[in-house]
Amino acid sequence: MFISIIFVAIFLCVLGVNIYNNIITKKNFVKNCFSQIEVQLKRRYDLIPNLVESTKGYMVHEKETLESVIKARNQCLGFLELAKKTNQKQDLSNLFQTENSLLGALSKFQMISESYPQLKANENFKMLMEELSSTENRVAFSRQAYNDGVTDYNTFIQKFPNSVFAAFFNFQPASEFLITNSQEREVPVVKFG
Repeated sequence: MFISIIFVAIFLCVLGVNIYNNIITKKNFVKNCFSQIEVQLKRRYDLIPNLVESTKGYMVHEKETLESVIKARNQCLGFLELAKKTNQKQDLSNLFQTENSLLGALSKFQMISESYPQLKANENFKMLMEELSSTENRVAFSRQAYNDGVTDYNTFIQKFPNSVFAAFFNFQPASEFLITNSQEREVPVVKFG
């Protein structure tokens, strides 16, 4: 009887350590995925001032658009730094919302730039747009990996008996990187002239 109790106690300890270590592994994977998003966002944020600067001479009448892109970029950079330091849900949510604003401003910027043929012919502008497009693809891939990691982590800490250990050690669910702007969720309408 006493030996059975010892085996059960050892089993529970091994199970607890295993669950705890798995939670830590999954949580660190989510942090790493967020770091990958951060790298790509920083790359985007570094490209934007160069892109705006290269268009200033051409887009003289679009000052408001250029300023909105820079303003959104600066807000995102601030929220990115804050989210990295605090790792709080609200700071991540603010970052995700300002990212959506930046994407909207960049989309408007790209649409307006289409009406400037000299700008589209500028080699520096074309190179920067190509870099931005490549970076957007990387950001999308990083977001997908992050959301996959968050889903895996959240599912793991919600399953029994993992949820008991997660609650005991105060592990909180992570936030996904979601599109909050309803316009971005709509299917674009393509019309041929």
